[in-house]
Amino acid sequence: MTLSTEIRQPKVAGMFYPVRRDELEKNIQQLLAQTRMKTPEGTLVALVSPHAGYQYSGLTAAHGFHLLTHRTFDTVVIVSPSHREYFDGISVYYGQAYRTPLGEMRVAEELRNELLTNETIIEASDRGHGDEHAIEVQLPFLQTMLDNVNILPIVIGDQRRKYCFHLGEKLGSVLKGKNVLLLASTDLSHYHSYEAAQVLDKIIIDDVSAFDYERLMHDLETEKAEACGGGPTVAVLLAAKMLGADHVQILSHCNSGDVSGDHQRVVGYLSAAIFRTN
Repeated sequence: MTLSTEIRQPKVAGMFYPVRRDELEKNIQQLLAQTRMKTPEGTLVALVSPHAGYQYSGLTAAHGFHLLTHRTFDTVVIVSPSHREYFDGISVYYGQAYRTPLGEMRVAEELRNELLTNETIIEASDRGHGDEHAIEVQLPFLQTMLDNVNILPIVIGDQRRKYCFHLGEKLGSVLKGKNVLLLASTDLSHYHSYEAAQVLDKIIIDDVSAFDYERLMHDLETEKAEACGGGPTVAVLLAAKMLGADHVQILSHCNSGDVSGDHQRVVGYLSAAIFRTN
């Protein structure tokens, strides 16, 4: 598909987060205010962030976005699963920008062109972007914390090993020497009991904490554990390691039962940061 001047409109404003600008700004500031922590030392290379409605995963997500205080990036590369549309391959948004109630975030066109060079697996298209919430819910936090930052929105349509590793290796290659933040958008297990979810989610959290994308991929493939954005997380961990990152900090994790009190069918959430020692 050829590139477009299209601007992707918000699809889950009013459902996953407030649709009114003033209410959204207040919501985000309230979440960030609950996450005061000592800023870890090192260069922040990547985040792992949940993507449910802010009432459920917003506080967990805020722990990661709080780390952006006093940091600057030219571009944030967001890697997302495709919840609503299966397709073969990987789609980088072909349009000009994503819009939220806080304004527009421009797509990093030069970086997109670099990513697409000599590609047969990654394409420029709108596939997977139309009604997908996993990228959109990250954007208001980024708009709050980073001034005039561009984005590169990527959706993995098929999270097979070949594609996840290909994307990770390509990002690790094209991002070298650039002031870019990687972001993997994922939730953890879905619709198990509270107790079962804690067991399943610990496997993913331990794999991420160990910075072991090979083991994470294996645990996803063998269904030892589950995460809807497991593939994006594998790709981001691999790219971050190629960019010199050497340690992971788990910032926060919980599940929807901690918020709603319903422990019968819960969804798990994780926030983690990947650093390079200075």
